[in-house]
Amino acid sequence: MNDTPTGETVELLRQLIRNQCVNDGSVASGQEARNSDTLRAYLEGSGLDIDVYEPDGAPGRASLVTRIEGTDPAAPTLCLMGHTDVVPVTPAHWTRDPFGGEVVNGEVWGRGAVDMLNLTASQAVALKTLARRGWRPRGTLVYLACADEEAGGALGAGHVCKRHWDALRADYLLTENGGTVTAHDGQLNVTVHVGEKGVAWRRLRVKGTPGHGSMPYGADNALIKAAHVVTRLAEYRPAPYVSDLWRGVVAALDLDAAAKEALVDPSRVDEAIAGLPASLARSAWSATHTTLSPNMCRAGVKTNVIPDVVDIEVDIRTIPGDNEDEVRRHLDKALGDLSEEVAVEKLFSKQASVSPTGTPLWDVLGRVVDRHYPGAKLLPRLIVGFTDAPYFREHGAVAYGFGLFSRALTAEAMSGRFHGNDERIDVESLALTTQAWLDTCELFLG
Repeated sequence: MNDTPTGETVELLRQLIRNQCVNDGSVASGQEARNSDTLRAYLEGSGLDIDVYEPDGAPGRASLVTRIEGTDPAAPTLCLMGHTDVVPVTPAHWTRDPFGGEVVNGEVWGRGAVDMLNLTASQAVALKTLARRGWRPRGTLVYLACADEEAGGALGAGHVCKRHWDALRADYLLTENGGTVTAHDGQLNVTVHVGEKGVAWRRLRVKGTPGHGSMPYGADNALIKAAHVVTRLAEYRPAPYVSDLWRGVVAALDLDAAAKEALVDPSRVDEAIAGLPASLARSAWSATHTTLSPNMCRAGVKTNVIPDVVDIEVDIRTIPGDNEDEVRRHLDKALGDLSEEVAVEKLFSKQASVSPTGTPLWDVLGRVVDRHYPGAKLLPRLIVGFTDAPYFREHGAVAYGFGLFSRALTAEAMSGRFHGNDERIDVESLALTTQAWLDTCELFLG
């Protein structure tokens, strides 16, 4: 199997998993040079020029770029982009070694198998397969394997797009993470992510007065204040956002007509979401609201010392149209009279962004999907997490999250494995995605 495109994808994915490029958000983590070296070794000998870019002050945070140059300068350039880093893992919570890259019952196990080393590997295999054929397209094909996506991409795609755009010059981008198949009333739909919510990570600092823990009465305890802050953030309910993209998603859900009507009515959507199954409710709420999730808290120096400073880190995901000022207004509304006692520090921000669907690439993706799932329609969605696509949209590129997976890898299964335990992907999905990249490149670039 290893000398077939699918077999090569499986083996390359296993190597990338084993390299353990874990990005915990610190500059020294990730060390994606390990995966960059693996990809370079795989691609060398195919007649491709390969460049590796590493930002100053971040040794080991390497991103790889290579290309098949088109024959027509007026034809479009398509970039296939995958990231090479993965999120941290707790091995004790896994059934198998999270970095073993084992193949068990037709599935490749390991951190990054779904997010998103499967696509990074399959894109590389498609590129090498085309290069070995001596393929000379009209348009240019670029491959970018980038570092640091899991921490926002500033050291990876952000760096390459800002400092080395001439190496990309992409008109179109395909990256994570569409490709799941759903069925409703006999109609198959394949998800393509056309946009994503914004990111606004903030640190909220609450101050108090230190004192002895044995005398808490009337104390100015910063941790107690912070508890009220966290509660208010958790209870905050911003106005809903009902877009045309959301209406399309609701139309494809397996729900009765009354529930669908309520889900697209701004005055009823919150109540309707509350009546949905838990997993669907979570995704529906995030798709229709700016969200504030307090996820980290640092406080105190010793058990018997009343803390004078507490830092709360909040993951805010914004709907299209929410700018930096609107983020602060959300925080002020959530905190109410506590707002004046909280200092807000900006950690990371990325605006929400959306690409149009009426493009030549969109039409090609429809044809590719129909080859493998006859009669299936593309279902455009707004992703509630973040990817590196906005760096390309800032340069005017049309960016989609694409892939093509088996019916076994449902949207619910995919969601549970993203950053979850026992992450794995079936070999059938790897075969479908590898072929989908080949089909797309040949049809779109000619």
